[in-house]
Amino acid sequence: METSAADMVIAARTAWEQASALIVTYAFSFVGALILLIIGYILSNVLQRSIYAGLGRFRGFDETLRKFFSRIVRYAVLVIVGVTVLAQFGVQTASIIAALGAIGLAIGLALQGTLQNIAAGIMLLVLRPFRVGEFINAGSVAGTVQEIGLFATELKTFDGLFVMAPNSELWNSPVTNFSRNPQRMQEIAIGIGYGDDIALALKIYADMAAADERILDEPAPNCFVSELGDNAVIVAIRYWTKSPDWFSTKLDFTKNAKLAFDANGISIPFPQRDLHIITTGGDKPARAEASPKVLLE
Repeated sequence: METSAADMVIAARTAWEQASALIVTYAFSFVGALILLIIGYILSNVLQRSIYAGLGRFRGFDETLRKFFSRIVRYAVLVIVGVTVLAQFGVQTASIIAALGAIGLAIGLALQGTLQNIAAGIMLLVLRPFRVGEFINAGSVAGTVQEIGLFATELKTFDGLFVMAPNSELWNSPVTNFSRNPQRMQEIAIGIGYGDDIALALKIYADMAAADERILDEPAPNCFVSELGDNAVIVAIRYWTKSPDWFSTKLDFTKNAKLAFDANGISIPFPQRDLHIITTGGDKPARAEASPKVLLE
């Protein structure tokens, strides 16, 4: 009995010594891991703020991209810190890194279309083919840009409809930006009769362009005969305006040109048809022939 009791005491003492050694060893590991977590968390926040502020020094760098890149750096630091902490406790990090890579690949394949939109969104924000407030036409989408996100772009059509277009569709289509250039050219062509005074029609164009403050003096307006049509002489004018005035100027100029032509006796041909009835001596017509008289181009 005495021998058994002595053996139990020795075993207990041995177990306590081993437990003490483990506690000391893992206590240092735990303290080291805790310190790493605190340092990593602080470092990730510092780097996030630094990168966010640093990117803000670049003129025109988008706010969305600043937040995106700064957060990516923060999460990358936190992942590295997490793997390092696990290594403190003897965990094989190689297998963890391989698992994370496999998970990332699977997620990438599952979200292939979404990742394409993110990549396209980054390119749109960096290269800036359009900005918020500009009117664009890209493929089947046309409207005023309301917001450019990482996944999709929000637009408002001219009739007030809401459109959300995937960034990949906008990036893979030719983009026509109607608001980017400060000036735009407009051409207005109206057909007049062959018997009308061409010089007077061109003078009316020039006088109207000079009287409209929205039409720029440079480049100077150009009045000319653009075509001799089948039944009309096409007189045209090319002028430049500021982009915001382009549409309103077109509407007003077209209306005022019609009123000025009427006031000066210049006709604008319109479609009509004359019927010539040919009889052969009786009351009933033998045949009827139709011939176009004036056609509007």
